[in-house]
Amino acid sequence: MRRWITGSIVMLFGLLVISLSAVGLEGPVLVFGGTSGTGLETIKLLRAQDISVTVFVRPTSNRAKLDPLGVSYVVGDALNENEVNAAFASDEFDGVVSSLGGRRGEPRPDLDGNRHITNAAIAAGVKRIIQVSSLGAGEGARRKPEKGAGFMQEVLHLKTLAEDHLIASGLDYTIVRPAGLRRDLPTGNGVFSEKAVTGSINRSDLGMLIVQCMEDTSTIGKVLHAHDPNLPGR
Repeated sequence: MRRWITGSIVMLFGLLVISLSAVGLEGPVLVFGGTSGTGLETIKLLRAQDISVTVFVRPTSNRAKLDPLGVSYVVGDALNENEVNAAFASDEFDGVVSSLGGRRGEPRPDLDGNRHITNAAIAAGVKRIIQVSSLGAGEGARRKPEKGAGFMQEVLHLKTLAEDHLIASGLDYTIVRPAGLRRDLPTGNGVFSEKAVTGSINRSDLGMLIVQCMEDTSTIGKVLHAHDPNLPGR
Protein backbone atom coordinates (compact mmCIF):
# COMPACT_ATOMS: atom_id res chain seq x y z
CA MET A 1 0.00 0.00 0.00
CA ARG A 2 2.80 2.44 0.89
CA ARG A 3 4.54 1.76 -2.45
CA TRP A 4 1.28 2.42 -4.34
CA ILE A 5 0.73 5.70 -2.51
CA THR A 6 4.30 6.86 -3.18
CA GLY A 7 4.02 5.97 -6.86
CA SER A 8 0.74 7.85 -7.14
CA ILE A 9 2.26 10.97 -5.57
CA VAL A 10 5.21 10.89 -7.98
CA MET A 11 2.90 10.42 -10.97
CA LEU A 12 0.62 13.25 -9.88
CA PHE A 13 3.55 15.60 -9.30
CA GLY A 14 4.87 14.74 -12.75
CA LEU A 15 1.51 15.62 -14.31
CA LEU A 16 1.48 18.93 -12.44
CA VAL A 17 4.92 19.83 -13.77
CA ILE A 18 3.94 18.89 -17.33
CA SER A 19 0.79 21.01 -17.14
CA LEU A 20 2.77 23.95 -15.75
CA SER A 21 5.39 23.65 -18.50
CA ALA A 22 2.65 24.28 -21.01
CA VAL A 23 2.02 27.66 -19.40
CA GLY A 24 5.40 28.97 -20.57
CA LEU A 25 6.10 31.20 -17.56
CA GLU A 26 9.72 32.37 -17.61
CA GLY A 27 10.16 34.52 -14.51
CA PRO A 28 11.79 35.78 -12.41
CA VAL A 29 8.93 35.95 -9.93
CA LEU A 30 8.83 37.87 -6.64
CA VAL A 31 6.85 36.17 -3.88
CA PHE A 32 5.57 37.68 -0.64
CA GLY A 33 4.33 35.32 2.07
CA GLY A 34 6.38 32.42 0.76
CA THR A 35 7.82 30.76 3.86
CA SER A 36 4.82 28.51 4.40
CA GLY A 37 1.33 27.61 3.21
CA THR A 38 0.10 28.65 -0.21
CA GLY A 39 3.14 30.80 -0.99
CA LEU A 40 5.53 27.93 -0.31
CA GLU A 41 3.50 25.50 -2.43
CA THR A 42 3.52 28.03 -5.29
CA ILE A 43 7.28 28.41 -5.05
CA LYS A 44 7.82 24.64 -5.16
CA LEU A 45 5.97 24.47 -8.46
CA LEU A 46 7.78 27.46 -9.92
CA ARG A 47 11.14 25.97 -9.01
CA ALA A 48 10.09 22.59 -10.45
CA GLN A 49 10.04 24.45 -13.77
CA ASP A 50 13.43 26.03 -13.01
CA ILE A 51 11.82 29.45 -12.81
CA SER A 52 13.85 31.97 -10.85
CA VAL A 53 12.14 33.02 -7.62
CA THR A 54 12.96 35.74 -5.12
CA VAL A 55 11.22 35.49 -1.76
CA PHE A 56 10.63 38.50 0.47
CA VAL A 57 11.23 37.32 4.05
CA ARG A 58 11.33 38.90 7.45
CA PRO A 59 14.62 38.76 9.41
CA THR A 60 13.02 36.24 11.78
CA SER A 61 11.45 34.05 9.07
CA ASN A 62 12.18 30.32 9.12
CA ARG A 63 13.76 29.55 5.73
CA ALA A 64 14.28 25.82 6.34
CA LYS A 65 11.74 24.77 3.70
CA LEU A 66 12.89 27.37 1.18
CA ASP A 67 16.66 26.86 1.27
CA PRO A 68 16.60 23.49 -0.56
CA LEU A 69 14.58 25.06 -3.40
CA GLY A 70 17.38 27.36 -4.56
CA VAL A 71 15.55 30.67 -4.22
CA SER A 72 16.96 34.15 -3.70
CA TYR A 73 15.99 36.32 -0.74
CA VAL A 74 15.25 39.93 0.04
CA VAL A 75 14.94 40.61 3.75
CA GLY A 76 12.44 43.12 5.04
CA ASP A 77 9.01 43.76 6.44
CA ALA A 78 5.99 44.19 4.15
CA LEU A 79 4.73 46.90 6.51
CA ASN A 80 7.82 48.96 5.64
CA GLU A 81 7.21 50.66 2.29
CA ASN A 82 10.89 51.38 1.63
CA GLU A 83 11.84 47.74 2.17
CA VAL A 84 9.14 46.58 -0.23
CA ASN A 85 10.41 49.06 -2.83
CA ALA A 86 13.92 47.67 -2.33
CA ALA A 87 12.63 44.16 -3.07
CA PHE A 88 11.28 45.29 -6.44
CA ALA A 89 14.58 47.03 -7.21
CA SER A 90 16.54 43.80 -6.63
CA ASP A 91 15.71 42.35 -10.07
CA GLU A 92 13.55 42.81 -13.16
CA PHE A 93 10.53 40.71 -12.29
CA ASP A 94 7.99 39.29 -14.72
CA GLY A 95 5.38 38.77 -12.05
CA VAL A 96 4.51 39.00 -8.37
CA VAL A 97 2.60 36.69 -6.05
CA SER A 98 1.34 37.97 -2.70
CA SER A 99 -0.06 35.50 -0.21
CA LEU A 100 0.59 37.68 2.81
CA GLY A 101 -1.00 36.69 6.09
CA GLY A 102 -0.28 36.95 9.76
CA ARG A 103 -0.81 35.41 13.15
CA ARG A 104 -3.10 36.60 15.88
CA GLY A 105 -1.45 39.26 17.98
CA GLU A 106 0.83 40.47 15.17
CA PRO A 107 0.34 43.64 13.10
CA ARG A 108 -1.69 42.51 10.07
CA PRO A 109 -0.09 43.01 6.62
CA ASP A 110 -3.33 42.22 4.76
CA LEU A 111 -4.01 45.85 3.84
CA ASP A 112 -0.85 47.92 4.32
CA GLY A 113 1.50 45.15 3.16
CA ASN A 114 -0.47 44.47 0.00
CA ARG A 115 -0.93 48.18 -0.62
CA HIS A 116 2.85 48.65 -0.46
CA ILE A 117 3.30 45.77 -2.92
CA THR A 118 0.79 47.24 -5.36
CA ASN A 119 2.37 50.70 -5.18
CA ALA A 120 5.89 49.29 -5.60
CA ALA A 121 4.80 47.24 -8.61
CA ILE A 122 3.40 50.37 -10.24
CA ALA A 123 6.62 52.29 -9.59
CA ALA A 124 8.81 49.43 -10.87
CA GLY A 125 6.73 48.79 -13.97
CA VAL A 126 5.87 45.22 -12.98
CA LYS A 127 2.41 44.67 -14.44
CA ARG A 128 1.44 41.08 -13.55
CA ILE A 129 0.39 40.42 -9.97
CA ILE A 130 -1.53 37.65 -8.27
CA GLN A 131 -2.99 38.54 -4.88
CA VAL A 132 -4.32 35.76 -2.68
CA SER A 133 -7.26 37.02 -0.66
CA SER A 134 -9.93 34.96 1.11
CA LEU A 135 -13.37 33.49 0.75
CA GLY A 136 -15.77 36.04 2.25
CA ALA A 137 -13.87 39.12 1.10
CA GLY A 138 -15.69 41.56 -1.17
CA GLU A 139 -18.85 43.60 -1.00
CA GLY A 140 -20.12 42.18 2.27
CA ALA A 141 -16.82 42.90 4.06
CA ARG A 142 -16.20 46.41 2.71
CA ARG A 143 -17.81 48.25 5.61
CA LYS A 144 -15.61 48.52 8.68
CA PRO A 145 -16.72 45.98 11.30
CA GLU A 146 -18.27 47.28 14.48
CA LYS A 147 -16.20 47.35 17.62
CA GLY A 148 -15.84 43.89 19.09
CA ALA A 149 -16.42 42.09 15.80
CA GLY A 150 -14.74 38.73 15.36
CA PHE A 151 -11.14 38.28 14.23
CA MET A 152 -12.08 37.03 10.76
CA GLN A 153 -14.41 39.96 10.14
CA GLU A 154 -11.52 42.33 10.75
CA VAL A 155 -9.23 40.31 8.46
CA LEU A 156 -11.81 40.12 5.66
CA HIS A 157 -12.34 43.88 5.87
CA LEU A 158 -8.59 44.50 5.45
CA LYS A 159 -8.32 42.02 2.58
CA THR A 160 -11.27 43.66 0.85
CA LEU A 161 -9.66 47.09 1.04
CA ALA A 162 -6.43 45.59 -0.33
CA GLU A 163 -8.40 44.10 -3.22
CA ASP A 164 -9.99 47.50 -3.92
CA HIS A 165 -6.58 49.16 -4.02
CA LEU A 166 -5.21 46.58 -6.46
CA ILE A 167 -8.29 46.75 -8.70
CA ALA A 168 -7.92 50.53 -8.99
CA SER A 169 -4.17 50.31 -9.73
CA GLY A 170 -4.24 49.63 -13.46
CA LEU A 171 -2.02 46.55 -13.03
CA ASP A 172 -2.68 43.21 -14.73
CA TYR A 173 -4.06 41.69 -11.56
CA THR A 174 -5.80 38.48 -10.64
CA ILE A 175 -7.33 38.23 -7.17
CA VAL A 176 -7.73 34.69 -5.87
CA ARG A 177 -10.21 33.92 -3.10
CA PRO A 178 -9.67 30.33 -1.95
CA ALA A 179 -12.23 28.23 -0.13
CA GLY A 180 -11.21 26.50 3.11
CA LEU A 181 -7.53 25.58 2.95
CA ARG A 182 -6.21 22.07 3.57
CA ARG A 183 -2.67 20.77 3.97
CA ASP A 184 -3.25 17.39 2.30
CA LEU A 185 -1.53 15.99 -0.79
CA PRO A 186 -2.56 17.50 -4.14
CA THR A 187 -5.51 15.97 -5.97
CA GLY A 188 -5.12 17.88 -9.24
CA ASN A 189 -8.83 18.77 -9.11
CA GLY A 190 -8.61 22.41 -8.06
CA VAL A 191 -10.63 24.80 -10.23
CA PHE A 192 -11.44 28.49 -10.51
CA SER A 193 -14.93 29.95 -10.52
CA GLU A 194 -16.03 33.54 -11.05
CA LYS A 195 -18.86 32.88 -8.59
CA ALA A 196 -18.40 32.51 -4.85
CA VAL A 197 -17.90 28.91 -3.80
CA THR A 198 -17.94 26.84 -0.64
CA GLY A 199 -15.95 23.75 0.23
CA SER A 200 -12.18 23.57 0.41
CA ILE A 201 -8.95 23.14 -1.54
CA ASN A 202 -5.49 21.81 -0.78
CA ARG A 203 -2.80 24.46 -0.63
CA SER A 204 -0.74 22.46 -3.11
CA ASP A 205 -3.60 22.53 -5.64
CA LEU A 206 -4.10 26.24 -5.02
CA GLY A 207 -0.42 26.80 -5.75
CA MET A 208 -0.84 25.06 -9.08
CA LEU A 209 -3.81 27.26 -9.99
CA ILE A 210 -1.85 30.38 -9.09
CA VAL A 211 1.08 29.45 -11.31
CA GLN A 212 -1.17 28.46 -14.18
CA CYS A 213 -3.02 31.77 -14.19
CA MET A 214 0.10 33.95 -14.16
CA GLU A 215 0.40 33.88 -17.96
CA ASP A 216 -3.24 33.14 -18.68
CA THR A 217 -4.42 36.50 -20.00
CA SER A 218 -8.05 35.47 -19.60
CA THR A 219 -7.61 35.74 -15.82
CA ILE A 220 -6.40 39.35 -15.91
CA GLY A 221 -8.75 41.80 -14.21
CA LYS A 222 -10.75 39.07 -12.51
CA VAL A 223 -11.60 37.99 -9.00
CA LEU A 224 -11.53 34.19 -9.03
CA HIS A 225 -12.71 31.75 -6.38
CA ALA A 226 -10.71 28.54 -5.99
CA HIS A 227 -11.96 25.23 -4.68
CA ASP A 228 -11.82 21.47 -5.20
CA PRO A 229 -15.35 20.29 -6.06
CA ASN A 230 -14.53 16.82 -4.75
CA LEU A 231 -13.60 18.00 -1.26
CA PRO A 232 -16.04 18.90 1.53
CA GLY A 233 -15.96 22.16 3.43
CA ARG A 234 -13.88 22.61 6.53
